[in-house]
Amino acid sequence: MMSRHQGESILIGEDIEILVAHIGRSRVRFAIRAPREIPVYTKETVLVRDENLAAAADPSPDSLKSLVTQFQSPRSSSPGPRR
Repeated sequence: MMSRHQGESILIGEDIEILVAHIGRSRVRFAIRAPREIPVYTKETVLVRDENLAAAADPSPDSLKSLVTQFQSPRSSSPGPRR
């Protein structure tokens, strides 16, 4: 745990600096200086990305079959042509 005031920063290694840019009533704004090859994300963004990737993963054949069955309408109860 570290305490910093507005305008102060911390260093992570030699390449990453996190600056406390602004302290408001309910928010703190940070400025992050890091090499371009190091991605910087909010945790929420990573969680949503991981959930989306899991949802888009290749489904099993059984789950696809179940899904197709749910969307198929029974032929015996389908209405005839409209007049």
